[in-house]
Amino acid sequence: MNDTGSTPRRATTADGIRRRMAGFSTREGIEKGLNFRPQPTDVLIATYPKAGTTLMQQIVHGLRTGGDMNFDEITQVVPWLELAHDLGLDLDSPQRAQPRAFKTHLSRDLAPKGGRNLFVVRDPVDSLVSFFHFYSGWVFEPGTVSIRDFALDFVLHGTRSGRYWEHLVSWWPERLNPDALWLCFEDIVADLPTATARVARFLGLDPEHPNVRIATRQASIDFMRKSGSRFDDHLVRNARNAACGLPTSGATSKVRKGKSGEGFREVPPEVIEAWNREWKKVVEPTTGLGSYADLRRAVGGLSCG
Repeated sequence: MNDTGSTPRRATTADGIRRRMAGFSTREGIEKGLNFRPQPTDVLIATYPKAGTTLMQQIVHGLRTGGDMNFDEITQVVPWLELAHDLGLDLDSPQRAQPRAFKTHLSRDLAPKGGRNLFVVRDPVDSLVSFFHFYSGWVFEPGTVSIRDFALDFVLHGTRSGRYWEHLVSWWPERLNPDALWLCFEDIVADLPTATARVARFLGLDPEHPNVRIATRQASIDFMRKSGSRFDDHLVRNARNAACGLPTSGATSKVRKGKSGEGFREVPPEVIEAWNREWKKVVEPTTGLGSYADLRRAVGGLSCG
């Protein structure tokens, strides 16, 4: 199948994915995000793509509002720094409640300084699989790009958010910052009430406050699935598909299974080997941790902030 031409169409190759995503954001929009100056109380939800970003946006918004769901899509109320300008959102505007909250996939060296940081990390293989399914039917035609090619010919070389391993290492020093909270996605989904209470405490909210119970219920996989379009990135697609050369049809969702540990079933050994090799080369020398399982144990032992 031809992967070129001016007619809007989804990609059919890894290179086609890369070329389409080159138009995802404007230079002006990215600069607006990079130059944003947070208030000291602002909370930056920082993740590599598909590591629990939407879940944490929902938790934070539920905690600060007591369960407000009066939004078209979560990006409206917890803006994405790098894309807000391109979606017509003003980063400096007041938000519905305090603290103001934003999401970003920027590395620590590029992310704005001056606020507080809530970093969520996820098993790199599970993150890859979620990324693959998120792009399927939106950026590339389902069945045309294998998960092997998506991994080795696209993600391994870096997405718009860089590479998983360097991104993680860039945020590693923040784990001991009193104005930062590190959480593993797997621990959040394994014990949502405890994780929500930790986030509440980080936000300065009593863990026994009624908002904690509400936010926990509204961050469950069942609730978020039933809320459908509020978590499907349709505002982003509507605003940026044309610039990417993508058709207006197609759908995706940021809420899939809400599970962890299933990625190894979908990726070939060749990809697992590559992912392990990058961990050993990039992450272990900085963290002293030989695997993601080791990192999860280390992060799980950190104080709540």
